[in-house]
Amino acid sequence: MTETLDGRHMVVTGGTGALGGAVVGKLLEQGAVCHVPNAHAVAPPHFPFAAHDRVRLAHNVDLSDSTKVEAFYNQVTDLWGSIHLAGGFAMAPVEKIESASFAEMMDTNARTTFLCCRAAIRSMLTSGTAGRIVNVTARAGLDPRRGSGMVAYAASKAAVAAMTVAMAEELKHKGILVNAVAPSTLDTPANRADMPDADFTKWVSLEAAAEAIAYLASPTNMAMSGTLV
Repeated sequence: MTETLDGRHMVVTGGTGALGGAVVGKLLEQGAVCHVPNAHAVAPPHFPFAAHDRVRLAHNVDLSDSTKVEAFYNQVTDLWGSIHLAGGFAMAPVEKIESASFAEMMDTNARTTFLCCRAAIRSMLTSGTAGRIVNVTARAGLDPRRGSGMVAYAASKAAVAAMTVAMAEELKHKGILVNAVAPSTLDTPANRADMPDADFTKWVSLEAAAEAIAYLASPTNMAMSGTLV
C-alpha cells in the first residue's frame, strides 16, 4: 500500500510565495504538517493557509542566518521532509553586475539552500529516521548557456544543483533522499505581469510543479535521489 504524508512534519521555505502556496496546499491535501519560515513579522495577506490547523508559521526567520536557521529547525519535531523554495532572481549584463549583487544572489539562492539542507540533515541524522530533501534550481543552473544576461543568478542556481547531487551521493546509504526540480518559467501572476506578450501555454503550471515536488518529498519516492527533474 502506498504510504502517505499523514502526520509527517515538512518544512517548506518560501512557502508563502506563489509556488510555495501551491506546494503547501498539495502537502496539506496529503495530510502533512507544514512548518513555514517567514522572513517578516506577520504572515503575508495573500497566503491562504495562515490559519490552517496543520500549518506552523514561524516569523522573523532569516534563512541566510545560520543561527536563525538552526533555531527554526530545532523546534520542528520528527522532521520527515524539507523543501527549499526560497530564493531570488536578478537579470543584468555581466559588465553591470556589482559585487554586492552577485553576493546577494549567492546568499539568497545558494547559501539559504545550503543552510537549510544542513539543518534538515542534522535533524534527520539525529533522529535516525529516513527523510526527503527537495531543492529548486533552474534551467540556467543546469545549462549555463541559458544564463546569458543573468550570470549571477545562473551561478547561484548551478551551485544548488551541484550541492543537491553531492549531498545525495553522500547520504545515499543513510536513508535521506536528496533531489531538485528545475522548472522553466512558472505560470504565476507576477510572471504574467512581467511578460504579458509571452505564450503562457508553454509555461509550467504551479499545480504541475507542486505535484512533482510533493512526490519527491513523499515516502512514495523510495529510491530516486540525486536527480535534477
